[in-house]
Amino acid sequence: MQISPSAEHVLFGTSILFILAVFASNLSRRIGVPALILFLIIGMLAGSEGLGGIHFDNPYLAQLLGTGALAFILFSGALNTDWQHVKPIARSAASLASLGVVATALLVSLFVYYTLHFSIAESLLFGAIVSSTDAAAVFSILRSKNIHLKQNVQTVIEVESASNDPMAIFLVLIFMQILTTQNTTFLGLLHLLFAQVIIGIAMGYMMGYLIPKVINKTSLEYEGLYPVLMVGLVLLTYSATATLKGNGFLAIYLAGLLTGRSSFAHKKELNHFHESLTWLMQIAMFITLGLLVFPSKLINVLWIDLIIALFLIFVARPSSVFISLQFSRFSIRDKLMISWVGLRGAVPIILATYPLMANLPKANAIFNLVFFIVLTSVLIQGALLPFIARFLNLEQRKSP
Repeated sequence: MQISPSAEHVLFGTSILFILAVFASNLSRRIGVPALILFLIIGMLAGSEGLGGIHFDNPYLAQLLGTGALAFILFSGALNTDWQHVKPIARSAASLASLGVVATALLVSLFVYYTLHFSIAESLLFGAIVSSTDAAAVFSILRSKNIHLKQNVQTVIEVESASNDPMAIFLVLIFMQILTTQNTTFLGLLHLLFAQVIIGIAMGYMMGYLIPKVINKTSLEYEGLYPVLMVGLVLLTYSATATLKGNGFLAIYLAGLLTGRSSFAHKKELNHFHESLTWLMQIAMFITLGLLVFPSKLINVLWIDLIIALFLIFVARPSSVFISLQFSRFSIRDKLMISWVGLRGAVPIILATYPLMANLPKANAIFNLVFFIVLTSVLIQGALLPFIARFLNLEQRKSP
């Protein structure tokens, strides 16, 4: 008989995990490993097979927390985007965030289909899950090593990483529909595509216009309530869009971009608030995802997962970058750098909970494979990123 922990024990455990995560983020700067990976490791160590012994096997709760966290992380990233730097590379970033994601998903799907003998739909689902990159992991390493890449290269990486999640999520929804619905038709998938994109864009533009207006028109007695209002508006943007069958993450990103371009009351304070909230969301999300994984199951997929991860790093990602940027002004060295900085992060792990929620036959295998790929991607690409930047002569060092 399993005994439920008391409220004080839950709060005590949560406080310890959060404090450890804060100190881990400081340690990450010294050892050059992204803080997000350390958060995952803390979660794994606190789990049922670790020192903490916390049994957590609730993909629904992990998905719910991850979805909410990603909404705030995307909004914050878009809110602080500098349009003067974005304009010259907007087309290239959009190509990477759309065509690049599709190309990566297809290449990985083909490799997995012939390597793991998944069905075509399962292979496509797996490819879609690992198709997007993670900005937080990239810039955690860049900051820890005090490395600044050539302006346009660094900006296109940042914008791509912040904007390619909606496409990956859309692809996952398509293949989940195919795997879970027997009578899926091409017209049905086409309707899903248009609904996701059109409603997502429309809601993003509408909320991007309304959020600054609401803040400016609202007179609150206590300044501390403005962040609460902003949190409510961000959650409303995602949830209303998703309820209308649109892409909530696309709406969130567009709303953040438009809000960031506008003038509104307490803008500086609200930007600082979102920066702190982003860290809180990242810590909570990655620790939770770490708790969800069982390390013993990762050992069973070690070799095949390493092969898939290496294919993703050295074949799929570079191919998709060169395809997406074939008509851009980026040099070959620039494209190689952009290819290397294609680290996977939280989104693939969260998307890997979708098959778990649907009880698909290969759900556990997919989740464990994706989790290991994220670890491998960040550790290999992250560790060698400073060397690659210097080798390609794209590094611009600034004094600390």
